[in-house]
Parts: sequence; C-alpha cells; structure tokens
Amino acid sequence: MNLALYLFLDVLTGMVSSIMVVANTLYGQATTMGVSLIVNHTIGLTVLTLILLLGRNKPAIRGPRMKAPWYLYFNGLFGLAILNLNYYTVINTGASLAMASTVFGQSICSLVFDLTGWMGMQKRSLNKVKAVSLTVSLVGILIMAASGDGTFALLFILLGILAGALTMTQMVLNSTLAIYKGAIRASHQNFIGGLAAGLVFYFLLQGEQTLGGLATTAGLPFLLVFSGGTLAVFVVVSTSYVIVKIPAVYSALLLSSSQILMSLAIDTVFFDSFSLPLLLGSLLMLLGMGGNLFADKKANP
Repeated sequence: MNLALYLFLDVLTGMVSSIMVVANTLYGQATTMGVSLIVNHTIGLTVLTLILLLGRNKPAIRGPRMKAPWYLYFNGLFGLAILNLNYYTVINTGASLAMASTVFGQSICSLVFDLTGWMGMQKRSLNKVKAVSLTVSLVGILIMAASGDGTFALLFILLGILAGALTMTQMVLNSTLAIYKGAIRASHQNFIGGLAAGLVFYFLLQGEQTLGGLATTAGLPFLLVFSGGTLAVFVVVSTSYVIVKIPAVYSALLLSSSQILMSLAIDTVFFDSFSLPLLLGSLLMLLGMGGNLFADKKANP
C-alpha cells in the first residue's frame, strides 16, 4: 500500500473510533453499561480469536512468543474504567466535548510520560511551544464546555480527561506487550482482560440489572448490538498496522483531528447540538494538538 492509503486509513480509524464510543454509549443506554462492555468484548474477542486461528501460519499475525512481564497481561482492566468514563462523559456533555476532553487527556498523559520517562518512554523537557499548544487546546475545551445550554460540566470534562489519560496508558502498555507477543495477540489478551474484569465486576455488583439488560438485547437492532465490538476490532487492527507505516506526528494529528471532527458531525446530525462556540472550540483544540505534535517532531526530527 502507498502512503496516501495509509493516511486515509489513519483518518478512517479516528472517525470509526468516535462512532464506536457513541455506539457503545447508546447500547449502554438501551441496556446497561455492563451489558455493553460484556457484549462488545465478547464480540471483539471472538473476531480476534478467529483472526489468530486463520492466520496462525502467518508470522505477522502469529507474532513472537517471548515471555512478557506479568503486569502487561492485566492491561485489559483499563477497558472497564475507560468504557464507563466515556459513557458518562458522552451522555452528559455530547460527543464533541467528550472526544475533545479525551484527546486532551491523552496529550496530558503523554506529557507526563515525556517529563518522567515512565514505562520506558524517552524523557523530554517541556518547551514553550508545547506549553502554549496545550493551553490553546484547554481554551478550546473551555469554549466548548460553555456552549449549549450554558451549563459548565466541569466534572464530566475531568472524567473525559481521565478517560483519555487511561486510554494513553493502555495504548503504551499494549504496544509494549506487542513487542513480546505481536499486535494481534496483544490485543487479544487485552480483550480477555477486559471481558474477565467486566464479568466479575458487573455480575457481582449489578447482577440483576446485567441479566435484565442481556435479556433486553434480543429485541434491539442488530447494528446497535454488534457495532461497538466489531468497530473496536477494526480500530485495534488498523492502528497496529498503520501507525508504524507513517510518521508518528502525522498519524497522531490525523487520528485526533478525525476523532474530534467526526464527533462534531455526530452531534450536529444525530443530536442537533451544533453551535458556533462548539465549532470554534473544536478548531482551537485541533490547533493546539497540531502545535503540540509538531513541537514533538521538532524535538525529535
């Protein structure tokens, strides 16, 4: 595949990621958040298992068989927290602000990794361009938060930022596990951990509601039930193969931009919540993200 196709797939992955978050939220509203997590992880795990079985003779899918640190196998536990945080953020702020908060949380978490060198990341210092860019992104989020009905959903913005930080942490851990096991097998382990955590958590604490939600699933549209888990597999597989094919700065910028713009489109078309402050805030968020990423590129040409 040529570079243009990889760039297109990167944009498509960001768009699909936003659709996936909204689909998971809608499914959770129709049933329970526990049912959404369990069903989506079951579907994702099934698809990845089939990929591993059908591609077991292909090194790119089978991956290496090196021994990984034990804590990497618990990476899927983050999925339980991320899905719930995304759910409450989307239903209380809308898709655009939720996704902007998540992307900002990913940036903040990346900054922490850079400053501390955690998890084997290269240690870097904070420069002026990066600081200004993050400030611009924060201003964009504040403008988006103040739009709409005039309420300022600070708590849910913080939840979205936390979801983004946990997502970035999970991505770093998953990419580390992929070094030992390969991208597909690492993602497979991720789904196993998330499903196990969801089953234990929801059946112990919300057993009756979860069973009732599962019973409700039979009467829901096929697309609503199966879209979240299927799209999750696409995002995982696409990210695994595309990111290594194009420069990281362009990949991250296209991915975050397409996530925010698709979320803005979803709010406009399906939830009739478009406003000029929402658009302005989104553009400022993207401007800040671009400055932040190109600052990284300048520091690491």
